[in-house]
Parts: sequence; structure tokens; C-alpha cells
Amino acid sequence: ALVNTLQDVLIRWKRMSGFEALWVPGTDHAGIATQTVVERNLIAKTGKKRKDFSREEFLQHVWDWKEKSEKEILQQLRRLGSSCDWSRLRFTMDEQCSKAVRVVFKKMFDENLIYRGDYLVNWDPVTQTALADDEVEYEEQSSFLWHFRYPLEDGSGYIVVATTRPETMLGDVAIAYSPKDKKHENLAGKKAVLPLVGRTLSFIADHHVDPEFGTGLVKVTPAHDPNDYEMGIRHGLEMINIMTPEGKINDQFPEFAGLTMQEARMTVVKRMEELKLVEKIEPHTLRVGVSYRSKAIIEPYLSKQWFVRMSAFKEPLLSAVKNSKVRLIPKNFENTYFHWIENLRDWCISRQLWWGHQIPIWYNKEDPSRMICHDGLDIPSEVKAHPDKWVQEEDVLDTWFSSALWPFSVLGYPEKTPDLAKFYPNSTLITGHDILFFWVARMIMMGEYVMGEVPFPETFLHGLIYGKSYWRYNKNGSIAYASPEERASFDRGAPLPSEVHSKWEKMSKSKGNIIDPPEMIDIYGTDATRMALCASANQNRQIDLDVRKFEEYKNFANKVWNGARFVFMNLESLSSDELSEGVDLSTLLLEDKWILSLLGSTISRTNELLEEYSFDIAATTAYDFFWKDFCAYYLEIAKPILFGKKGSPLDQKNKQKILVIVLTSCIRLLHPMTPFITEEIFSLLKDHFSSVTEKSSVDVYTKETVSALKSPRCIVAPYPTVLPGTKREEAIEYTFQFMQELIYGVRNIRAEMQLAPNLATDLFIVGKKEDANLEIIKNHLGILHAMVRVNEVHFVNTPPQNHFSATSVLRDLTLLIPLPEELKEKEFSRLTKEKEKLILQQNGIIQKLGNPEFVQKAPEALVQKYKINLEQTEKELVEISKKLNDLSMA
Repeated sequence: ALVNTLQDVLIRWKRMSGFEALWVPGTDHAGIATQTVVERNLIAKTGKKRKDFSREEFLQHVWDWKEKSEKEILQQLRRLGSSCDWSRLRFTMDEQCSKAVRVVFKKMFDENLIYRGDYLVNWDPVTQTALADDEVEYEEQSSFLWHFRYPLEDGSGYIVVATTRPETMLGDVAIAYSPKDKKHENLAGKKAVLPLVGRTLSFIADHHVDPEFGTGLVKVTPAHDPNDYEMGIRHGLEMINIMTPEGKINDQFPEFAGLTMQEARMTVVKRMEELKLVEKIEPHTLRVGVSYRSKAIIEPYLSKQWFVRMSAFKEPLLSAVKNSKVRLIPKNFENTYFHWIENLRDWCISRQLWWGHQIPIWYNKEDPSRMICHDGLDIPSEVKAHPDKWVQEEDVLDTWFSSALWPFSVLGYPEKTPDLAKFYPNSTLITGHDILFFWVARMIMMGEYVMGEVPFPETFLHGLIYGKSYWRYNKNGSIAYASPEERASFDRGAPLPSEVHSKWEKMSKSKGNIIDPPEMIDIYGTDATRMALCASANQNRQIDLDVRKFEEYKNFANKVWNGARFVFMNLESLSSDELSEGVDLSTLLLEDKWILSLLGSTISRTNELLEEYSFDIAATTAYDFFWKDFCAYYLEIAKPILFGKKGSPLDQKNKQKILVIVLTSCIRLLHPMTPFITEEIFSLLKDHFSSVTEKSSVDVYTKETVSALKSPRCIVAPYPTVLPGTKREEAIEYTFQFMQELIYGVRNIRAEMQLAPNLATDLFIVGKKEDANLEIIKNHLGILHAMVRVNEVHFVNTPPQNHFSATSVLRDLTLLIPLPEELKEKEFSRLTKEKEKLILQQNGIIQKLGNPEFVQKAPEALVQKYKINLEQTEKELVEISKKLNDLSMA
């Protein structure tokens, strides 16, 4: 949901900004995951495993499941509002993609970039397939380091080797030590005897061995350890495979045959103990590889596999990012990318599955070294002529092989289509940072190799969503996760009991911290769900998604609707012709100039943020303008004029037109993030002003608004931009900000004194006559009266005597509200707390300015700011002390 929301925000924004924006929808076949799910379902329903079916029968079951699953996925995408070109729907195993896969495979095969060979691979014994290095996840597990005695062949004693995997000793072929290790160099030329098996083992010196680890001697098992495999290659050692594809000991070792690797470990240790060959056992933490799909422990396994030679692609992959042909956003992922590319190994592309692109290689049955590589979707002519002499490779390609071709295969490759010419390279890629290597690097590699240029100039790597887990500790030290009902309560802000612990973690069904997008849409609505996801999409690696965000943005969606409804209720007397005549800019009031200036700066900022992929700040910027500026201030200030209680008919028409201008801009600004509600409001605006006409002589605000309303739908209306001839009115915004501070000050006094909302009071503003801020207030009293319940506003030089009142300081002015006598004690308490707060603030500033190192090293502007703050704090302290004194004397 996150990646598709962000992609849709981007595509809608670009489309509205005048670009020819193409987003091709599609699904991939997810080889391992899909086959595992289907096989599990078949076992549950029929009791049969995959190999109990013919390949064709099993694949038909997978295709049936794919059709059903794909419909659900696409329905969810449509429900989310994804504005793809649905007529171009693609699938990584459709005919066009399959053709692209075969053409690229043959090209690489013919150029000796793809080869088949015996190689130590990451073997998943559950799915019984090889995995590429980046499909293996690592986790730390508590285990042991076993020290075993191996007798010397000449009977002169024994040596001690340390191992973390006792079961693999069955495949030992040598003992290695470091050439720098003087204490073991006397073993050169000798042999040891492998316990339990009786095989003789040579001693070899190899730089890989760490003389400080264990005893300095390590057993060498080339067929079951990647480092041992490299040593085996260097020293020409025999490679003995001890394991079956199911992850069990094979028939070469009758005593252990059929045991799982874990069972064999315990049995080997037990037998070594019986033979008195265990020197000692130490606790040890292991870094264990786990399958990213099945979560099975990965076993290094020697088998025939197909590989891509990655050495040819190392420099192009490095230079693509180093030379900024592809920009990674955020930039800090570059180091991760470079580290991976610098340590590239050949890419294992074969999978021992049935679901996927079957490798287009045919072997001659009599001489398997004779191969045919065919890039057509049919059978090679030689095979057609002699079908009994040839057999196709059973393995399929890694899913990421076909996914790596996606940027051009969906545009018609290998044919030179108009789409391919127009839309390749693509403009951008948005994806999670967890598949930077799985997918992004391989698309860059294939794009440059096949098309001669990178597939996109930039890619935004968003963080991964984490959910909050809640648990209690059981008496035995294990943990019990909170029930779904409890979790929902905690997520919505219920206080945690002392025995309940919480933590942000990767989402997991067992932990109960999964946030299900369709469920969020059911509860909060699509627009709220999208907005919550956008507002959470920061550029960190981890996104802690608080469920309360969905509630917050549901409230925002309601605010957008109610704000628009208020505008429509007050537009009944404004006709299309009147709107077409434009705004009389010469009669604009402060609030009108302010909202138009702020609208322009919000539009500018939102466009900049979307350009930078700062989706979270873009969402909150648009949110803040609509709710905190347009609704909370402008609409409230406009009410007296709209209701005819104040101002002239011209003022009322101007206000109505500005409401239309701002609302039309707001809903277009929000549309990429909240498409459904904004499309509805846009259609209502179009209906209301169905006969509006464009006039060249009107103001730029009206001209742009009318032009937008001429668009058939909001989705294709122009995205707001800063209008020509307009600029940010900083003086206007400064003046209005001062009025906001005044309103806040008065509201704060009323709130702290708990005055009833409907109780109107007088307001005394104390200040020197020459204070320019007094003039601002006098000129804009209408704003104050619209926002706060006040009767008379009195401008005085000194505070009135014999008045019990509550006060606040606003710059050089004092705000004073007369209060009933019964509130005297409450005001004394409030002022005392305020004084204590100011004293703490004063002490902090004095301490800072009293630090010579700070004063010398800090920028002059910062030091000056502290001095001004100190002066203001001291002024407020004097004022509050005087008030407290007056109250105590009263």
C-alpha cells in the first residue's frame, strides 16, 4: 500500500503538472513464494505434494491460483486509487515478458555471461532450491563451539580442531592452519584420521585461517562451507557432499543417513563423547543464514546451477551511481550500494522450482555437454526433428531475472515499439530500500547491458513500515503477545499496564503488529489511509506507523469536506458570471492578502517537496494550510462579511470569490494524496460554476481558477503553481502573524482562567502611543472580533487601577482582561507558575551567556538572539512580579 500510494501521488502530480505520465500496472510471478503457497494448499486439500503431480498438472493449479490472487491484488490497487493505465496490464510470465526473458538469456549465454557449473550455493531445504546471496537473511543464534580431538595417523597423539557445525565433519577432507602459525608448522606432511568415518586428512597451510580462533586448526569441508570451498579450489581438495536436497544426511554415511542436519549434529556430538574425543564445549554466538521466504536455515550445498558472471558488470554498476547516472535518494544508501557491488559474487539464477520461466536450454540425452539455447517461445527445430534425443532443463530462472527486465519488457522489448522509444529510459523508480540489490541494482545492470543506458535517472528508496508489538513476560521467561483487542486499545492510546512492554518491530502475524491496508480503508476511508501513509513516508530506514495517524487523517478528510461544504453554503449568491469578472484587488483586506500570499508560498513549497520525494512534509504542509490557516483563520474571519454583519456587498463578493480561488487551489494541491474527496469537491465546483467564462482582463487568481474549472476532471486539472506577477508578501504575513499572536494571547488568558466560551469581556491593551503594533491592532480590529469574544477594546498608556484582571505580555504590549473577583486566587496561582517558568528560563540563558567558550565560538547572531531573549524574559518577570504584588495587596 505504501509504495503504490507514493507512486500514485507522484504520477498524479506529474500528470497534473503537464507531463505525459505513464504508469504501467503489473504483477510478478514470485516463484518461490507462489509455489510454496500452492503446494501447501494442495497438501491440505488433497494430501499430495508437488511431485505427486505431473509438471503440467501442478502448473495448472498454480495458474488457477495466480488468476484468483491477481484479481484480488488488482482490486486492492484500484480501491487504493492507483491511477495506472489499466489497458497496459502486464505480468512477468505473460507472452511479451517471456519473450524478453528468452532473448536476453540467449544474448548473455552466447556472450559467455551465463554459465552452468558445480558451485556451492545457498540451499533452502524446505523449498529445495538454491537462493542468491541477497535472498539470505542473517540472524544471531546462541550455540556452541565444539573442540574435537582428531587422532594423528602415526599414532603420536592427536590434534584439536574447533567447529561450530559438528555434523559437517562427515565431509571433512583436510585440516588447515595459518602459514603464520609457527606452533602448527610441524604438522606439514602428516595426516590425521577422521573419527566416525576413518578417512585420512592432510594438513594444509592457508591464509584464510585465523590462528587466534579456537585452536588455530580448522577442519575443511569444501562441499558445505563457502570459505572451505574456496580453500578446496585453491588446494585441489576432494569435495564430498553429505546432504540430500531435503536437508538430510545421505546414504554414504549409513549410521547417520536420514537424519536432519540438526539431528545429525546432536548424534555426532554424542558419538564423539562416547569415544572420549570431545576436548571441551564453549558457548558461542552464531550468525545463521535463513531463507527470506521459507525461514529455513540455509545449508551450503554443492550442486549444478546456472550463474551470471557478475565481474563484467561490476564497473558499470559502480560508475552508474558514482557518476550520477542514477541518483539514489536518500543519498546515504550509496555506501550500502557500493559495499554490495564491491563484494559481488556470481549471481545464481537457477531455481529448482516448476513455477517460473523454464530455462531455455535443451540437453542432448546422449551427450549432456551438447546444449541448445533457444530464444523463441516455441521448441528449437533440432528438438522438433528429434524430440526423443533432447530434454529441456527442468530448473526455472530466479524471479528477479525477469523483474530486472521490467523497465523495457513492459514497453514492448525485444520489438522496437513506439512506447519503448518514448518511455525508455523511465523517469523514476520508487521502492523499498530492502530490494536495493534484489531489484534496483539488477535493473540498472540489465538496462545498461540490453538497452545501452540506465533504466531511470533516480530512485527513491522508502523506509520499511514497522508496527508496534505489545507483550507480557510469562513466569518461565517466555513472552505472550497481547490479544488483538488489547492491541487495538493500546494503539488508540489506552495507557499500558506496568506489566505490558512495547516495541516497534517488523510486522509479523505472530507478533500481532500487522497493519492491514484494506482494513484501514474499511475503517478510515481510502483518502485518510493514503494521507496517513504519505505523512509517514519519511526518508528514514524505518517507518514507525502509529495507527492513530489513520484516525487523525480521517478527521482531516472530514475537515476538508466540512470546510468545502461551508464554502458552498456561502456561494449561493455568487453566479458564474460574477466569478468570471474577477476579484477587485484594490479592496482586499489584510486577511485576503495574507491567505493569497500564504497560498502561493504553500504551493511553491509543496511542489519543491514532491520534487525532492519528501512526501511526508508535502502532506503535512498541505494539511497545515487547509486546516490551520484556511479553516481555522480565514473562514472564521470571513464569516461576519459573508453573513452580511459587516462590510459592503463588494466586500462580500470579494470574499466569496477568494473562497472559490483558495478552495479550487487547495483541492488540486491535495488531489495526488487524497484523490477521491477532492475529485468529488471539484465536480461540485464545476457544477456550481458550469457557465464560467475565461476573460483575459481579469486578475491572475481568477484566470487560473477559471482555467482549472474548465478541466473535465480534477485528475487532469493543472496542478497549482506560483502565478506570474505574484510574490510572497512578507510584510503582510508579518502583520497577520502579529494579529495571530494577539489572538493567541487573549485566548490563552481566557483558557487559563477558564472563562466560558460565550462570555464576552473587555480587553485593555497597554502600550506606548508610538508603538507601531498598536496601530496594526487598531486597523484590524475586525480580525480580533471575528476570532475572540471581546466587547470593548481599550488602548491605554498605563494599566487601569482598581481592576482585578488577568494579563499577558505581547512583545512590548500588555494584554489585560478584567475578571470577576472569584477568579483572583486562580489568577494568583497562574502567575506564580508563570514566574517560576520564567526564572528557570532566565537562569538557563544567563548560564549560557556566562560560558566564555560559548560566547567565543557561537555565531554572533545566535549570541545576540540569547541576549534579546534574556531582555524579554526579564521584562516579563518585572511585569509578572508587579501583578503578583498588586494581587496580594488587593
